[in-house]
Amino acid sequence: MPPSFSTSVLHVTTGTTETVTDLTRDCEQFLARAAAGRDGLLNVFVPHATAGIAVLETGSGSDEDLLAALHTLLPADDRWQHRHGSPGHGRDHVLPALVPPHATLPVIGGRLELGTWQSVCLVDTNVSNQNRQVRLSFLG
Repeated sequence: MPPSFSTSVLHVTTGTTETVTDLTRDCEQFLARAAAGRDGLLNVFVPHATAGIAVLETGSGSDEDLLAALHTLLPADDRWQHRHGSPGHGRDHVLPALVPPHATLPVIGGRLELGTWQSVCLVDTNVSNQNRQVRLSFLG
């Protein structure tokens, strides 16, 4: 019988533009190994101060809409107290208050239990840090 807790780290390169990166397939592959048909919970966590995890529809413009909404809420200008890095970088440090660095999702029969159009995504607005880690943990 597989252990009741399993964890793995994804290494994701997000590039030099703001991105919404779909991690759903990576989550499913991890669960195929870790869950082995069991029920439980998948926790997705990004240990970075300037990135978050979102569950949303992708591929039909929603990912671009999310980035546009973040630009409206968190403009990349000089209003931020946190000022090191690229212009407007302080906004990147506020991002996790709106897009949290984690999500906990149900796993039923070893499969991620998402809605029809839902995907698990890494949201990264920090163009100065293109190398990200995402920790996947299964408890079942």
